[in-house]
Amino acid sequence: MNHDNTLQNSEFVDRKDSLSKKLRYGAIHALDWVYGRASLVGDMPIHDNSTFPWARDLEKEWTTIRDEVEPLLKHRDALPSFHDIAEDASTISQDDMWKTFFLYGYGEKAEENCKRCPRTTELVEQIPGMTTAFFSILSPGKHIPAHRGPYKGVLRYHLGLKVPEPAKKCRIRVDDQIAHWNEGESLIFDDTYNHEVWNETTGERAILFVDFKRPMSTPISQINDLVMELLRRTSVVQEARKNQAHWNERLEQAEQGAESETVEP
Repeated sequence: MNHDNTLQNSEFVDRKDSLSKKLRYGAIHALDWVYGRASLVGDMPIHDNSTFPWARDLEKEWTTIRDEVEPLLKHRDALPSFHDIAEDASTISQDDMWKTFFLYGYGEKAEENCKRCPRTTELVEQIPGMTTAFFSILSPGKHIPAHRGPYKGVLRYHLGLKVPEPAKKCRIRVDDQIAHWNEGESLIFDDTYNHEVWNETTGERAILFVDFKRPMSTPISQINDLVMELLRRTSVVQEARKNQAHWNERLEQAEQGAESETVEP
């Protein structure tokens, strides 16, 4: 399956941002070729899980991770949609069918959320170069249109936690490859390749979603560290922190309301 350059770069072309922000994204995108050449794990759409031994550690404890996300799903309406936290995501999703629960974002720890999911937090903190970690929850019928990530300095990890049937109806396309999630199994890919997601089932899909630094040779890996630190300090990331704090309050209120309803008169 081929996708022209216009589609591949839609995230940059269609953005209604300031010129300075577009230039910043353009500069980051320009590093793609360099990072691809410096990669110690190759440059392909979907990676072999065995390349990353730590993935097996998460698979061994997938039921524990699932058990930590299950209570959150009871208060789905109090969870933020992706674009409620990361406003840039509004270019690909503007409804409430893609919910999230962040543990980390660009290295920023969501302390209160991590306290709710202690074992998951311990596990993601052991992933070499982990920068972002959250639960990604897709409603039945949700479609995330074709897009590509802005930065090749990270790779993306998914762990299936709650996957509806039939599998072929709940899938992701990365470049010209189709993959399906399975409960307790990992999927690792490069999100700078054009990709698209469908949940055409009647069930909810929940996964653990992690970005981690791409293993690269020096000095390129050091450049990547610097860029990631600069990204962490941007207004976009800091605004996301504020957004998360607001939604934490909503979740607490929802939980308190549920508790009061169960109290005997």
